[in-house]
Parts: sequence; structure tokens; C-alpha cells
Amino acid sequence: MNHKNKILILGIITALSVLLLAACGTSSANVDKDDDNANSEGKVIKVGYQKGNTLNILKESGILEEKLEAEGYEVEWREFVHGGKLLEALFTGNIDYGHAADGGGINAQAGGKPLVYVGADLPNPEGVGILVHDDSGIESIEDLKGKSIAALKGGNHHYLAVLAIKDAGLEVDDVEWVYLSDSAQLRTAFETNKIDAYATYDPFFAGAEYDLETINLTEGKDYDYPNRTFYYANVDFNDAHPELVNLILEATDESDEWANENKAEVVELVAEALDIDSEIIEIAINRRDYAVDLIDEDIIAAQQKQADIYYEIDLIPEKIDVSEYMPIK
Repeated sequence: MNHKNKILILGIITALSVLLLAACGTSSANVDKDDDNANSEGKVIKVGYQKGNTLNILKESGILEEKLEAEGYEVEWREFVHGGKLLEALFTGNIDYGHAADGGGINAQAGGKPLVYVGADLPNPEGVGILVHDDSGIESIEDLKGKSIAALKGGNHHYLAVLAIKDAGLEVDDVEWVYLSDSAQLRTAFETNKIDAYATYDPFFAGAEYDLETINLTEGKDYDYPNRTFYYANVDFNDAHPELVNLILEATDESDEWANENKAEVVELVAEALDIDSEIIEIAINRRDYAVDLIDEDIIAAQQKQADIYYEIDLIPEKIDVSEYMPIK
């Protein structure tokens, strides 16, 4: 089923759900069902977002507020500095819905934390890469044998680097992995030649390409890695209000359609949110497209492959079946 048909079906499901709610009544995610004044006292959906991501764009668009207002709900936006904190808030019930990277969902499931995947961004394989200085003498992934690669452990760029090493016929332990705690440390280590190679992700990837003389060792290579980020819901919220989850996904897809048609405005919005030069953000924005994909077998297969490799290289303690957290719509 193609993307447009998926979204059409989602919209039909949402409309039918709205009719059902109108006939039967509903409770909010966080108020008592018997509260006759719930509409005025806080039928609130708590949405977590990170600066610069698609939910940040949705927040600025006002589309979600308009859709939810018609159902008697308000949105409470909560900002998080990274996906790990957002997902922690999700499975502890402090937010109902949010957006985070692929590895975050794998780590949560491996730790027995409850959440559910409800949708995904389009693939963005060009948004991750492995950089070396252009005067380093390193011209290929094979040349990284015995060299150091810095990454944030378990990140999408770390996973890409593992795939690239394997694809080149090397063993994962043929390189020295340097795990740092944040993107600023990665950039500093690379600029000061403390590391040989820099696995990174947009917009930091675009920033290094813009500011420094580099070679992207993974450019033009197909490692069968989609590099998706996902939409996650609190399990109780998803079970109680699937129609609202569908409505949020529908609103996000509308916001994404606007983003594709107005990339210059998106560049300025994201640049301001992240306090990063617009020229850098433009590189990152122009090599991706925005839209919502619903969970399907292909998405599950890619996420399962990633989870299996995370287990293989000891990033998670045991094998998991991601389909248990990824219901197909």
C-alpha cells in the first residue's frame, strides 16, 4: 500500500472514530470520565518534542491545536533536550505522545519499558555519515582498520558506522570506538584530531561538512539503512484513545506536506530553534523529505535488523522482537 493510500485510510478511521465519540462520549487522557466539566478543566494531550524535529514544526503550524479543539482537547507541548529523556517521560506517563530516534525504541524495549510505535518519518539515509579530514590519507572505510571512530553509543550514526564496517569486510573490533557523551564533544574531538573519523548525524553532520574540509566515506553507499525516526505513544493513552493518535498523525502529515512545500521557511524555523546558521540547516533540510509513514512489515523488518545488530555488538542485553511494540495499522 502506498503512502497516500495509508494516510487516506488513516483519515477515514479518524473520521469514523470522531463519529463514535460524538455518539458515545469520551474521557480525556488525564481527567475522570465522570467529570462533566472536563472540557473546561483540562482535556489535555501532552506531546513531547525536541527542537528542530517534525513535532516542533507541527507545534509552530497550529494544525494540531485546530484539529483537537474540535474534539474538545488542548495540547500541552513539552520540550526535551534529547530522545532518551522524552521516551522516559513517555513510559512513565508524564507525556502521552512524542518523537524520537530508532535506537531509543530498541533500548526502551530491551529495558522492559512500555511504549508503542505508532508511526514513522520517511527514510533519511543521507542524514547520517562518517567524516574524515580531507588531508587524513583515509579514503575509504577499509582504510579505517586500526583507526579510531567517535560516536554517541547506540545512535543512528553509530549504527550506520557498524553497517559500513561490516560492508567493507572488516570486523567491528577492527576499529577503535570512542564513545563521547554529546555532539559538541564529538565535533571538538574531530576538529582537534583526537579521533580519525567522525560518525555523525544532521544537523551536526551538515555543520561539519559546511565548516570543515572533509570527506564523507559513506556518501553514495547503500547500507540498507533507512534512518527513520519514530512517533511513539504511551501504551495506556494509545489503548484508550487510538482515534486521537490517528488524529495527531494526520495533523503531522499535513504539517509535513506544508514543510515540503515551504522549505525556506522550515530552514528559518529550525535554524532559530537550534541557534544554528541557516546555511547549515539548509543542507540538512534539502536532503530529506517530510511525511508520515504508518508501521508496516518493511519498517518492522528494518527495525528488527537494527535490534539484532545492537544485540550482536552488546548494546542491548538480550534479543528482542520489535513487532511486539510495533502494531501494524
